[in-house]
Amino acid sequence: MHKKNSLLTIGQFAAMHGINKKTLMWYDEIGLFKPAAINSENGYRFYSYHQSPILETILLLRELDVAIPEIQEFLKKRSAESMKCLLDERIADLDKQLSHLLAVRTTLSTHRQNMATLLTMDLSEIELIEKGERCLVTVDVTPETSFEEEVELITAETEKYRLGRLHDATYGSMLPVSSLLDGRYDNYCKLFIEIPFLTYRDGLHLAPGGKYLRAFHKGDWDTIPRRYEEILAFAKEHSLTLHEYSYEMGINENVTDRIEDYIVQIEIPVRQ
Repeated sequence: MHKKNSLLTIGQFAAMHGINKKTLMWYDEIGLFKPAAINSENGYRFYSYHQSPILETILLLRELDVAIPEIQEFLKKRSAESMKCLLDERIADLDKQLSHLLAVRTTLSTHRQNMATLLTMDLSEIELIEKGERCLVTVDVTPETSFEEEVELITAETEKYRLGRLHDATYGSMLPVSSLLDGRYDNYCKLFIEIPFLTYRDGLHLAPGGKYLRAFHKGDWDTIPRRYEEILAFAKEHSLTLHEYSYEMGINENVTDRIEDYIVQIEIPVRQ
């Protein structure tokens, strides 16, 4: 008789599939996966090599967090169609999980870069940097918009884009360059949410790629106009034309709770 028709002990069968034999005993007890034969004298379970594909299917579905009752139902009417439907659902779930993990990784990388910047930054420096194009979710605000209203607006947008948690994105505010040139340093018009891997579509704001002036401000917002005056003077001295918006983002909120230690990163697109 061919060896593949021989019966294997529970220990041998479990080892072949990389699982504990107690798992096979439990599957037998709940009626999910029965042995090919049971010794009537000592109750020992034996399995056939040809049962391997079914067990591997069960193990795969368990790894995908499919519930036992759902697996039992699938096995009762096992077919290519039902298997495809089941796997389609799980692949969709995995795609969502992967997107979430990639978004979290991107956010963590941003935080790590912020911490590296904090450790090496020169707060007095104003520099030219290169940035890629970004898609931002924005909400309109005015200088009269209360903090509570801002929170409600941001919360509504995070729900709209199905962000599970605030840390799935980065946040900031936008100040028109035209307002800077007029000396209206408090004329914030938008709050922005940067969601990793968001692609452009109608209703989103496209932050241009290219050169930006980057500077930092430390301390209370009451002193930020002085920093903007230094930025405008730097741009004039180097024949740089600021355009569009100033994008502000706090970079050390998670390591300080003192407003005097709060650091805002300021980035403004420029044309030379």
